[in-house]
Amino acid sequence: MPHQFHIPVLGLGFSIDTPLKVARYGISSVVSIVDDELTERMRKYHSQLNQIPYHPIEKKTADSRVLRITAYLNLLNQLVDEQFEALKQQDFVPGSDICRYFELLPEGSVTKHGYELMMDYPEGQRKKIFQDRLRQRMKKGRIDVNIMAKVDKLNFDKDGTYLGDENTDALAALKAFAKSDLKASVVLSAGMNPRLYSYIERFEGFNPDAEGKFDKRIILKVSDYRSALIQAKFLAKKGLWVSEFRIESGLNCGGHAFATDGFLLGPILEEFKQSRGLMLLELETLYRKALEQKHMSINKLPKQRITVQGGIGTAQENEFLLKYYRLDATGWGSPFLLVPEVTNVDEQTLQQLAEAAQQDYYLSNSSPLGVLFNNFKYSSAEQQRLDRIAAGKPGSPCTKKYLCTNTEFTKEPICTASSKYQKLKLKELAAQHLDNEAHQKAYERITEKVCLCEGLCASTYLKNHMLKPKESKAVAICPGPNLAFFNKVYSLDEMVKHIYGGVNLLEKVQRPHVFVNELNLYIDYLQAEIQRYWEDINDKKKKHLDGFKDQLHKGINYYKGLFAELANVKVLKELSLSEERLEKVVVG
Repeated sequence: MPHQFHIPVLGLGFSIDTPLKVARYGISSVVSIVDDELTERMRKYHSQLNQIPYHPIEKKTADSRVLRITAYLNLLNQLVDEQFEALKQQDFVPGSDICRYFELLPEGSVTKHGYELMMDYPEGQRKKIFQDRLRQRMKKGRIDVNIMAKVDKLNFDKDGTYLGDENTDALAALKAFAKSDLKASVVLSAGMNPRLYSYIERFEGFNPDAEGKFDKRIILKVSDYRSALIQAKFLAKKGLWVSEFRIESGLNCGGHAFATDGFLLGPILEEFKQSRGLMLLELETLYRKALEQKHMSINKLPKQRITVQGGIGTAQENEFLLKYYRLDATGWGSPFLLVPEVTNVDEQTLQQLAEAAQQDYYLSNSSPLGVLFNNFKYSSAEQQRLDRIAAGKPGSPCTKKYLCTNTEFTKEPICTASSKYQKLKLKELAAQHLDNEAHQKAYERITEKVCLCEGLCASTYLKNHMLKPKESKAVAICPGPNLAFFNKVYSLDEMVKHIYGGVNLLEKVQRPHVFVNELNLYIDYLQAEIQRYWEDINDKKKKHLDGFKDQLHKGINYYKGLFAELANVKVLKELSLSEERLEKVVVG
């Protein structure tokens, strides 16, 4: 690919049409396909914007989820192709989009160097030949999609009859991607779903040609080596190849956070670096055997990339990660929330993010999935939640039902952020007659949940003037804590140049190294866990927390050795301060 970074999925709506803004410049990005209502409304919006006939796919239409998502992905593909072809036909005039394409490339790019030489050429036939060769080297960015593997709601018809495994939310989304025109990747995140993984095998697009190339590729978003290998082996045994392991920090990331048991990003990357060759051999053996059983063969093993994302903040960190750990690319997500020409953040939220401080970003239990969720203190969704509690009406109306997983009180699953669930749960709480302190803690745990189905789309509707009458304007947003160090609104050019070292947007900002920042987040997390279990901690939990702390110490020792070898005094000082903090943490 032309670039050394990608833009990961950002919520539901923040990156829903990002490919239309960056793919023509060779930048790959990821679109969420969780919400087919959102994809349908965005298809209508972009069809009308581009004067393309729009034919609605109603919710009641058979297989509507698949049809809606496929139609939207096909529209994105069509529009990006048109944008890219139009860009390639432009004259090389300063300020043009075709010049911007080359100027955004990393400094070490051979293609960019060729462009710079061409621009200095005298006018004439040789310059035109040079320009045509440059056009031939241009590549558009990929339109990848994200499926949260365990967000896989069962679906029923109006009579309550189960519609079958192939019509669960995650499987239907996969089918939609498989049927689309895209030649791209599906990013599988949030853990392993054997039913979903097995379903992939049914679609020919995931099968390789003789040269080991695919129309549809698989990317696993992982947080440690062991889980990556387990998932990849499961897939390889079915004749499915993982084209990329996308390693993400457990806590220093946006959206849902999946804390490891104290395993830090540096040691995890080191394990991938050291074990990459052995892993490839093991997966190749399983993969070729599975292909043979399907009467298929390949002359060349498919490529397998390893990338990292979560909390990267400077060009120096970016370059270090790529070179030291021999990575293929990095992911930059949350900083692009401050780039209006790339993501869908409404004006009010945009300004709040630009002015926010570190303490305004926090790890919460707001997600109905029961998974830790990176939250923003001043989001309008958080304010709406508090207002509803103050009015004696906690919880949200549940219209989309994507996160309905709870069956404590009902036969059909309902969402823990819904007013229906919270009313029932609070009634149960009242009957327990707890003391005031215990009651308040339980009350806050119940009412902390926020409606993400609506909240993570609202900003997109607000920014694009698509909000329906009486539709909620409350915006939920889930930036990673690293966004606190970026304090203004940026252009695409500024952010890309920052990533590659052309400018330094954090020049006057005091910020710890990405590894130290994550370490501090894990120490905070450990302290919160100890506090949570302080009154009734048992031997099993104490053993777990002791192990967690020991693992952090091992990570610190790894970093001390690494940065001593690199003679990085600044990071060693930061590590020393973090180590002192950890020493003061008492488990039990």
